[in-house]
Formats: sequence, C-alpha cells, structure tokens
Amino acid sequence: MADGEGEGRGVWAIADLVTPMAVRVAATLRVADRLADGVRTVPELAAATGADAGVLERVLRHLVTVEVFSRDGEGRYGLLPRGEELRDGHPSGARRMLDVESGIGRADLAFVALPHSVRTGEAAFPQQFGRSFWDDLRADPERAADYDAQMGVDVARWAEAVVPAFDWGSLERIVDVGGGNGTFLAALLTAHPELRGTVFDQPETVRAARATLAAAGLADRADAVAGDFFQALPAGADGYVLSAVLHDWDDEAARAILRRCAEAAGARGRVLVVERVGADGESVHTGMDLRVLVYFGARERGVTELTALADGAGLRVAGVHRAGELAVVEMVAV
Repeated sequence: MADGEGEGRGVWAIADLVTPMAVRVAATLRVADRLADGVRTVPELAAATGADAGVLERVLRHLVTVEVFSRDGEGRYGLLPRGEELRDGHPSGARRMLDVESGIGRADLAFVALPHSVRTGEAAFPQQFGRSFWDDLRADPERAADYDAQMGVDVARWAEAVVPAFDWGSLERIVDVGGGNGTFLAALLTAHPELRGTVFDQPETVRAARATLAAAGLADRADAVAGDFFQALPAGADGYVLSAVLHDWDDEAARAILRRCAEAAGARGRVLVVERVGADGESVHTGMDLRVLVYFGARERGVTELTALADGAGLRVAGVHRAGELAVVEMVAV
C-alpha cells in the first residue's frame, strides 16, 4: 500500500477520505459532547461511547493532527474550535448532519456509489442501501424524526429571507405542500396574523407539524393533513407552497407535483415554489446539486428550469421574488 506521501498536497488534499470519515465517526459517537462533560481519557471515552479503546485512540490521534481535538502529555483529550462545532446544540448543526446514523449522514455514505449515478443518471442511494431514500427513512421512525427536525432547522434559516420577500399577507389561506414539521408555515403565520394555513405531508410528519403549530400558539389558524402530494391536494386555498420540495425529485415527478398543485389552486390560486436559485437566478449550489442526485436522482434548478417545469404542468411564471440566493417563484394557471 502507498505510504501516503501525497497526503496534504495537490488533489489528494481534497479527495482523501480518511479525515472526513474520522470526523463523522467522532460526530456519530458524540465525542465532543463527552469531552465537554469532562470525559478526557481514552478509557473513559471508550466506556461512554461503546467503542474499542485502542481503535478510538487511533481515530482521536488523527483528529489531533487536523486540529479538531487536543491531547496533552498525559494522554487526555480536549476540544479545539473545530471540535466545538461537533457538539450537539452548536449553531452550525454540524454534529447531526455528520452523524452517519442520522438521515442526512447515512445518505452521504451513498456518495461512494456516485459513479453509478454518473453512468446511469439514477440515484446512488438505492445502489448502496438496496431501497430508495424515502423507503429507507420510513423503515426507521427515529431516523425519520431526526430528518424532519433537520429539515425544520434548514427551513427556519430559509424563512428569515423568504418571509419578507413576498407579500404573503395578500393570501387568505395557504397549503404548505410537503411542509415537514410545520416550521415554515409557523414562520409565515406568525409574521401575518390574518393568514391561515395547512401543512400537507406524510402521516408521521403531520404529527410533528401539529406539535410545532400548537407550540407556536397557532392551532386556531393552522392544521395539518396527511396525504400524498402525487394525489389530490386539499382544494380551496389561494396559495400552494412548495418550499425545498421540487429539488428532491426528477423532472417527471416534479411536474406531477406541480400538476397536483395547479389542480388544487384552480384558475385563481397561486403556486409558490421556494428554491435556492443563486443570486442571479441560475447559479445553483453545485454541492447540493450532486447531493440530491445521489440521494434521489434529482437536481437543483434555476429559474429557467423551474419555468420549463411550470410550462409542462399547466402553469406559467407570474413573478420571481428574490431573497438572496433563494427565490419565491410565483406560478399561476395558464
């Protein structure tokens, strides 16, 4: 085996998997939280994490070399600034994302099958795990709940930019299609006291949405309905929101979702697609584009591609409301 003399130089520095996987193991075992609680020695850490002490120390020694953890002369480990980011509750949310037993962390492991996606255009996740991302998530309620919580964190960040970017107060009732745990709808209704809304999502997720809406004091203006957005949606609302939904699906599926929204919105309603389209409307996030390819066989889309999807679903783009790298793409019936 090569001695790794290229390590740290040239393309090797961005392609080597040793350090990223060591960091993910530390995140999965919650090593940073143990260190913050005062657990310092390898035997203590091994006992707390259920790890093999000898192998754990080898991982930690490597993470010392890349300045994630520190090690003193007596073999006690401590946290450096990078290690602090691996604590639960850190604003970056890095620990949950890197935990290989979480929804996102597990899905990232499918990147080893990226050649399959490149050769076939299909998702790599089923190649790696034997079933689709969504089926895999449904098979593990704990991981599904973790995924919904992570999506809620992401949507909360989006909401800061998206809520002021569009005149949501011009609507009376919205349906947040694929609305997850209700975080986005809660942000909209909190900002607009006259607005009413419904989260529409899978049964397990709807339970979390009801809890979110109740905790925000919005139960009198919001509800959550279980269903499948490839089937009929609740009709009668004047706004149907798809926030970070279409990028999880290939073109055929995305058009089908838009058709269901168009049918429910009718001649007077609006379909409001929230996606990251780049500051110029067309420069998508390349890393996320590969991530949704690997997970779902899907893609990130700029405004031009979203417009093409609308055209194939009986809709036209009536406006693009910018919110930094995000946009609310307003669609109405043709």
